[in-house]
Amino acid sequence: MTVDALIDSELPSQLRFGVTRLVRVLRHQSNGDLSSSLVSVLATLDAEGPKTLGELATAERLTPPTITRIVAQLEERELLERTHDVNDRRVSRVALTPQGALLLVENRSRRNAYLAERIARLTPEQQDLLRAAAPLLDELAGGSR
Repeated sequence: MTVDALIDSELPSQLRFGVTRLVRVLRHQSNGDLSSSLVSVLATLDAEGPKTLGELATAERLTPPTITRIVAQLEERELLERTHDVNDRRVSRVALTPQGALLLVENRSRRNAYLAERIARLTPEQQDLLRAAAPLLDELAGGSR
């Protein structure tokens, strides 16, 4: 028996469509002048701490030229800062600035408030289904960061 035979043939499509729409709506709740790539880099630094550009490129699954361009944009906005490694001055690390951390908190607060308002409209049974589905969605995405 194939995997397709075990799964409702509509489920992957419905899930992809719903998740894509939700991500798009949540993106609009963010600071409007930052792309999702810029916010993702900030979130990675927030979750994992300072990183070299190579480590950051790997974590974000981006090419070195792309991460260099993103870091330059974030530095220009003073959302992250570059420091030299204490053991090797040729190596630099990037880290969130207080402004970058604040921007993430504000974005998360807006997104969470939007979701909380929408979830509150659901029935208790629907809320229970979402509560059960949340860890499964994380698993489908490859697990926690």
